Amino acid sequence: MPSVTVRNLPEETHRALRVRAATHGRSTEAEIRAILESAVRPESRVKLGSLLAEIGREAGGVELEIGRDKTPSDPVSFE
Repeated sequence: MPSVTVRNLPEETHRALRVRAATHGRSTEAEIRAILESAVRPESRVKLGSLLAEIGREAGGVELEIGRDKTPSDPVSFE
């Protein structure tokens, strides 16, 4: 897993990170990971599957008639 080093971080910022981490009950490193994750992958981001489903609904939807084959299958033979 990649790692990142942050140089020249002001002492006040580091102190604030430690306090924030303690407030959330986690380590400073875990708090920094959470902050970075929420910054680059916000929950409000558009997900491709959801977007395509919405487009399909707006276009009137799609009805699929897929019949299931209910015949039993033969066991696999490795010989």
